[in-house]
Amino acid sequence: MNEEVNNLNELKSDSQSDETLQPIEPKIDNLGRSYATGRRKDSTARVWVKRGSGVMTINGKEMPVYFDRPVLQMQLNHVFEIANRVKEFDVMATVKGGGLSGQAGAVKHGISRALSLFEPELRTALKSAGLLTRDSRTVERKKYGKAKARKSFQFSKR
Repeated sequence: MNEEVNNLNELKSDSQSDETLQPIEPKIDNLGRSYATGRRKDSTARVWVKRGSGVMTINGKEMPVYFDRPVLQMQLNHVFEIANRVKEFDVMATVKGGGLSGQAGAVKHGISRALSLFEPELRTALKSAGLLTRDSRTVERKKYGKAKARKSFQFSKR
């Protein structure tokens, strides 16, 4: 019985060592791009990342034109700062739904996922910064008999 357990433990340790030796292959298409989808609130972004000079195009517009608020621009640049890859990748994204804040969050999520597919060794840094996790918070639905999700109409006793 003990011999069988030892054999099983040896097999487990051998299989784990094989997994650690094999590097994760990057997923890059024939045009040198990596693709990922990002989501935030009601927004969905399709993001392509490739090596380049740091040009970001969102829905056919440059990033500073599409996201004119500096906070939203900082969100997108934050991913490259965490990965230490500033001005090394070109980003092409199409984003639909929601408002500007949700769209910026969706593009940020898509960029971080695409970067982790392009360079798998960046995954640990992006994961520890919380950039690969989808922010699942959405708007609470409106309830019947209420003005909004929780707001009530004015109460009159008489």
